[in-house]
Amino acid sequence: MELALTGFTILLILAFMGVPLAFATLAVGFFGLMYLRGFDAAVSVSAQWIVETGTNYNLSIIPLFVLMGAFIHRSGISRDLFAASYAWMGRFRGGLALSGVMSCAGFAAVCGSSLATAATMTRVAIPPMREFKYNEGFSAGTIAAGGTLGIMIPPSVPLAIYGIVAGEDIGLLFIAGILPGLLLIGLFMLAVLIVTGVKPELGPKGEAMSLRKTLRASYSTWPVIMLFGVVLGGIYSGIFTPTEAAGVGCAGAFLFGVARGHFMDRKSLWGVFEETVSTSALIFAIVFSALILAQFVNLTGMPYDLQALVLGWGLGPVGLVLMICGICVLLGMVFESIGILLLIIPVFLPSLSALGVDLIWFGILVIIVIELGLISPPIGMNVFTVKSVAPEIPLSAIFLGVLPYIVAMIIGGVLILFFPQIAIWLPGAMR
Repeated sequence: MELALTGFTILLILAFMGVPLAFATLAVGFFGLMYLRGFDAAVSVSAQWIVETGTNYNLSIIPLFVLMGAFIHRSGISRDLFAASYAWMGRFRGGLALSGVMSCAGFAAVCGSSLATAATMTRVAIPPMREFKYNEGFSAGTIAAGGTLGIMIPPSVPLAIYGIVAGEDIGLLFIAGILPGLLLIGLFMLAVLIVTGVKPELGPKGEAMSLRKTLRASYSTWPVIMLFGVVLGGIYSGIFTPTEAAGVGCAGAFLFGVARGHFMDRKSLWGVFEETVSTSALIFAIVFSALILAQFVNLTGMPYDLQALVLGWGLGPVGLVLMICGICVLLGMVFESIGILLLIIPVFLPSLSALGVDLIWFGILVIIVIELGLISPPIGMNVFTVKSVAPEIPLSAIFLGVLPYIVAMIIGGVLILFFPQIAIWLPGAMR
């Protein structure tokens, strides 16, 4: 196990030095294999895993959902979502912040990425918040936290990768994410109401709209609702597999964009495909590298040493899950969600299975914990994403702005920890 810990230490050092996660992971995994089995064996094992994984049909769900998100993003739906949310919520104190949470949730439902949700909604939501004299740190913190919903509300790329690595049904994981996602939305909105109730100057009221304007603004969001219903409804009813549902979602997103006058020329379509290919290539590079690292870690015997250690300590299922959650929060300050899943799950999977932990429930809980890491100081990835899009807002102000949502997310995680039915009731109804 000492050799594996040395490898993880080197990986963290490389990450802090700015080496891309895929390259850092590949280097540690490959040279670790070479140290244990020699150069030829390292090349052979690495090539074998890359080819086998690259031809895995289940992984086709990733570029399809990325493509679906790209079509939706470039169709301008993010602005429609915010406008509709504002039409309903803007009249209340903190209404624009409530609108930001709701629009982040809606965009997450067809995007599946926290960083993409945070970056997109920062461009859309921060200008009107600034116009209505919202506190900039509170505004940016709201969007940074709302962006984390991108990896919980299905369809979620990290949930799909977790399902592949853990050997769990992706469709059941998507269904399991619905109630926890709604719970987090409710807790975030409650956090807005409490914060603006204590300090009204942080989020003044906006203008009230007539019912006709409100309904007109809401009408433009029907494609998102329809896509969400078709994708999850098809999976829930058994009409589609998750991969087929992703394909249907892509077709629907494309047709919606065409109906709005987008994607009518080669240049606009090329932009969508270029975004999809670059994002998918980055994800697959991390996946391939992490699997090679996992082979090195397995050869060191670390997963089984950990299993013996956990059983010897008598931690029990809850103790083990809490320990993993603590590690995920720390890693979430440095790595993106997919990298964390691929580093953590192969290492602890034998211990989780030995203690009889429900892997659907654990998957939902670990996603919430990773979300928490994405907005936790000192290096919350979502916070830095918002900062990169709105560089004029001080980083310290954004971290201060996310504090209420960190508390809300901790409450959500605790509720799911002690009331597992929140995560497993819907999947249980499908079985």
